Amino acid sequence: MSEGTSELVDRLEAARRDAVDKISSAPGLAGLEEVRHQVFGRKAPLAQTRQGLRDLDESARKDFGRRLNEVQAELERAYEDRKAEFEARELEHRWERERVDVTLPGVASPVGSIHPLTRTMWEIIDIFIGLGYRVADGPEIELTSYLFDALNTPPEHPARSELDTYYVKGHLYEVALRTETSPIQIRTMEAQEPPVYVLCPGRVYRRETEDATHTAQFSQIEGLAVDEGITMGDLKGTLQHLARELFGRDLEVRLRPSFFPFTEPSAELDVLCFSCKGAGCRICKNEGWIELLGCGMVDPFLLDYVGYDSERYTGFAFGIGLERAAALAHDVRDIRAFYDNDVRFLAQFGGML
Repeated sequence: MSEGTSELVDRLEAARRDAVDKISSAPGLAGLEEVRHQVFGRKAPLAQTRQGLRDLDESARKDFGRRLNEVQAELERAYEDRKAEFEARELEHRWERERVDVTLPGVASPVGSIHPLTRTMWEIIDIFIGLGYRVADGPEIELTSYLFDALNTPPEHPARSELDTYYVKGHLYEVALRTETSPIQIRTMEAQEPPVYVLCPGRVYRRETEDATHTAQFSQIEGLAVDEGITMGDLKGTLQHLARELFGRDLEVRLRPSFFPFTEPSAELDVLCFSCKGAGCRICKNEGWIELLGCGMVDPFLLDYVGYDSERYTGFAFGIGLERAAALAHDVRDIRAFYDNDVRFLAQFGGML
């Protein structure tokens, strides 16, 4: 072994011992990472020793290169073993820090609930499904021939004014956002022969000044029954059943004369205030009764319009505002609260928080 080769071997052995000491004395993963740069970096003793290969002859270069690779592999194994030791220790500490006592009660996650308007709508639908009705749907953008003409609403009627109805641009007085779900009744009668027992829920739109009891968009549920021998008594009995199912089995109802273009005779259905039982309170505005919905016997004009024999068939129809029914059922003073998405308000109806 030449003098130059012997010197390189000594430098390599010194670099090996120094690297082994640094790896074994590293205090942790962060310190070990720093040691890695000191041992395997470009300016580390091991790398500087490798540069001495170029000064050796071919035979010595081969022997020294083999030894150099063995030392490199030894140090890499020592580094990986030390790293695995630290990682295992850290994992053990982490398991200890994050240990979960599975015997402790869990933390319940917030659970949502059905929106009060949706719940009220389903309750009303369920009531009429039980009476043999079916649910029908129709377009929210409607032809005025269905929205007004078929419902016996003349051109001069205030409901056809632009002040009351949203008309579609480019189709003035021909196409509009429906102001009620009654057109569904016309479409249903056109599509089938009597008897007809149908419930028509959906969104409707009117040019309203929004306040505690009015919004420009709201939901309505209308009902229609057409058959032989239907009378005003059937209408009152049906609506009495609806009111009692919603507000209480002992609730009293009354029909009060009114006017609607598509029913004759027409009436308003009032329910005895379920809070004061007729004595007068804030809910009923000290009148003892609460107006719930509009109704009446189907005008023969509508039956003739769809091709029914108005001499043979009679029917009744009614319409109830979903927000009004929900507000009465839950004593909500401002129907806009149903659309404010205030979680504190919605939490009162179950779930949410």
